[in-house]
Amino acid sequence: MGQTETALAKFVLDFPTQDVPADVMHLAKRCLMNYSGVALLATLDPATDILLDVLRAEGCAPAATVIGKGFKTSVQNAALANGFLGHFEDYDDTHTTVIHPSAPILPAALALSEQRTVTGKDFLAAFTDRKSTACRIGLVLVEHFREGAAYWHITNTCGVLGAAAAAGRLLKLNQGQMIYAFAIAGTQASGLREVFGSMCKPFHAGKAAQNGTLAALLAQRGFTGTDGIFEGARGLIGVMASGYDISEATKDLGEHWELPQNGLKPYACGQANHGFIDAALALRKHPGVTPQTIKHIQGSVEQFAPALVRRRHPRSGLESKFCYYHSVAAALIDGQALPAQFTDERAADPVLESLRNRIDFDEDPSLPRRAVRVTLELNDGRTYTERVDHPTG
Repeated sequence: MGQTETALAKFVLDFPTQDVPADVMHLAKRCLMNYSGVALLATLDPATDILLDVLRAEGCAPAATVIGKGFKTSVQNAALANGFLGHFEDYDDTHTTVIHPSAPILPAALALSEQRTVTGKDFLAAFTDRKSTACRIGLVLVEHFREGAAYWHITNTCGVLGAAAAAGRLLKLNQGQMIYAFAIAGTQASGLREVFGSMCKPFHAGKAAQNGTLAALLAQRGFTGTDGIFEGARGLIGVMASGYDISEATKDLGEHWELPQNGLKPYACGQANHGFIDAALALRKHPGVTPQTIKHIQGSVEQFAPALVRRRHPRSGLESKFCYYHSVAAALIDGQALPAQFTDERAADPVLESLRNRIDFDEDPSLPRRAVRVTLELNDGRTYTERVDHPTG
């Protein structure tokens, strides 16, 4: 039995709620509030009804609530729906691994909490401890990805582990069951980044929540899996990474917490846009800067987020959330980058389209990770440059 699997299972199941530091619990409350607001906003978008119509048609036993939609469905389906809603606007919290932890993990805990008595503190602890599991595995992966492994969506591949952990804690699994729950969750890890900018991206978070919940429910009933999902050569980490030190996943477990490395988004779009938006908001304050006076904008970043340079002119609001060109243009014109800037209507706006045609981006390996530089040239020859080393949020 793997030491990593055993240590994480023990931590997930046995770490006392009262020993979670107060500042970490406070951050968990912020994540819950942020998740709830983002999920409620998503219920207003007609696109979410496609998924919810399918769940309604299934007519499952009403065991758990779909946020903001006035109906109940099965525990698994509620986790799926609420995970989808929590990530739909791409306005949810983001860890330094680029895992969006609340959307896959909180829905699993919410769905199971409706069927049992769970205190507020125990609910928050089920999130904080279990988020650490997902992000610790994520940290091992992102530093040592094999070629092509970064093409998978880490919110799903690791979020499913956090969902299983939260569900396992609330279901009071034993250690062996929790180890198998990790295996059942890990073998369901999936989600391709090619679908960013479509309804499939939030579907990843929903599936992670659903699959993690299912993993714990199956393990509770005696369903088995490997005891080496993390340490095995053909396990989750083995197939996605190389040259890693697996002990990093359990280093200072219960002493070092990952929640302080989780940021709340100020802008309603992919986090790789945020530095450019900060720069654009600063540039629009300079004298003479208007959409009509801008001749050209050049943005630079250490390495492209491929989905964000795939298309200069997004075809929908969802695509616009994953577009450097649109994010910079919208921020310069509107002075903000909130949900109203990432709609189908704004994606098709001719003023935005005109400005997007005057924006280019390049890669500059001399820049630190996440840093950006943006130079704006006016028609009269004046230029302004802004550099952002640490994007807001």
